[in-house]
Amino acid sequence: MTDERIEKINHLAHKAKTIGLTKEETAERDKLRREYIDSIKANLRAQLDNTYVLEPDGTKRKLKKK
Repeated sequence: MTDERIEKINHLAHKAKTIGLTKEETAERDKLRREYIDSIKANLRAQLDNTYVLEPDGTKRKLKKK
């Protein structure tokens, strides 16, 4: 997710609160929001995939998926 896309999301959110959005702008906002959420989820999954738990006996184990 680039800074330009985040700025566009913020711009559309501000515009929605002040004067409202057209159908095209609403669709673009929804698409950008979905892209942002998917990006956050992917980043979190990548971070959790590289996370280990240090056991009391000193061994490391990888987190398991539920």
